[in-house]
Amino acid sequence: MLTLDTIREAPKALLHDHLDGGLRPRTVIDLASEFGYDGLPTTDPDDLAAWFTRGADRKSLELYLETFQHTVGVLQDRDAIVRVAAECAEDLAADGVVYAEVRYAPELSTERGLSLDEVVEANLEGFRIGMERAAAAGTPIVMKVLVTAMRQAARSVEVAECAVRWRDAGVVGFDVAGPEKGYPPTRYLDAFEYIRRENFHITIHAGESFGLPSIWEALQFAGGERLGHGVRIVDDITVRPDGSVELGRLAAFVRDRRVPLEMCPTSNVHTGAAASIEKHPFDLLRRLRYRVTVNTDNRLMSNVSLSGEFAALDAAFGIGLGEMEWLTINAMKSAFAAFDERLRVINEVVKPGYAHLRARESRVVVG
Repeated sequence: MLTLDTIREAPKALLHDHLDGGLRPRTVIDLASEFGYDGLPTTDPDDLAAWFTRGADRKSLELYLETFQHTVGVLQDRDAIVRVAAECAEDLAADGVVYAEVRYAPELSTERGLSLDEVVEANLEGFRIGMERAAAAGTPIVMKVLVTAMRQAARSVEVAECAVRWRDAGVVGFDVAGPEKGYPPTRYLDAFEYIRRENFHITIHAGESFGLPSIWEALQFAGGERLGHGVRIVDDITVRPDGSVELGRLAAFVRDRRVPLEMCPTSNVHTGAAASIEKHPFDLLRRLRYRVTVNTDNRLMSNVSLSGEFAALDAAFGIGLGEMEWLTINAMKSAFAAFDERLRVINEVVKPGYAHLRARESRVVVG
């Protein structure tokens, strides 16, 4: 098994992480005090962290999402968003993440008068500050923004237009999130068509709490390039008693087209999409060589880091450094950054980083 220190040192890439799901507990408390939010269940950082995890781990996506009322509640002012985004970049960099696409729905921060554009600008400014701090600390990171529209709202076109306006400043794609059931991707076709006309990128939460129809619509109607979670693709895969495997039409399409799966193992257990890490579809899908990536989803709610997710997968499935590198390169190949930037991170950061770790792990000291 890999040590946690080795996993932290290994360069990692993150494609599925929510800004409002990754706040530091202390920061939530500070911002609540500073900006007059009085809805927190406790003002003790340790108790608050435990409260978020207990609230999220209820085996239901809808119940999981209820915990966000408090983090969104303290993200209604520009300075709060800047601080949270800067700390997000610092925290990820300290965990060995070298490239991250972090998503946020700007419409969630407009209760006190901020516009969609002001929210995105604050997010980008925070990432700029955080990247500078991380570089100064010797842990450089590339941070990008995914702009999300909420399924249960009616602002998807407006949010899509906002995402495109900031595409040259660090926004790299458009996402739709929120409850899947009752809110299929086909409800937002105008937004997706606009994004495609602008030659921009689309990732869609699909196949988490809802099944194959959600995945099919996300790909065939909405034009999704990546699937947020996508775990329910296993419903189209049959494993026979003799160990042979048969892929259904959709499962074969996803694998053949190399559609990236933004898998978030611990979060999937908390929402009930998987029974446990050991029974997570990650194992079958990686053995079938789907374009699997490993992600955190919501670091605060699920009490996880990307290193922690890799450690859990290594403990369950023995992935080792070789497969960690494969999963990281999967993520970088699937990233929405420009091709030359992706190639730079792969060739100058990821591959040398893993080569160094493998050499160190295999070194024999002769006494």
